[in-house]
Amino acid sequence: QVQLVESGGGLVQAGGSLRLSCAASGIIFSRYAMAWYRQAPGKQRELVARITSDGNTNYGDSVKGRFTISRDNAKNTVYLQMNSLKPEDTAVYYCNALRAIIGNYWGQGTQVTVSS
Repeated sequence: QVQLVESGGGLVQAGGSLRLSCAASGIIFSRYAMAWYRQAPGKQRELVARITSDGNTNYGDSVKGRFTISRDNAKNTVYLQMNSLKPEDTAVYYCNALRAIIGNYWGQGTQVTVSS
């Protein structure tokens, strides 16, 4: 059974920082590309950041230079360090694990709220 469990969300003031974690189980973590997506009320889910199994990263334009994705294969965990947070970063953040043909899995989401 595959599980992706996010943690680290919460309420923070604009300009502050949060670090999200996503602990994976039931998959060969090192072989999966891992990503963070977010969805704000009334908006479509959007890619925030992705890290491949090789460690290559890419980011959504709105978070470049502020957010950093990383992974620890020994801990089966992916992280999202979020700095200089803005009210428009408020959303539910979802962890995603993707391996072509093999599987595409989602976590339950964690709420991030940035107050102005």
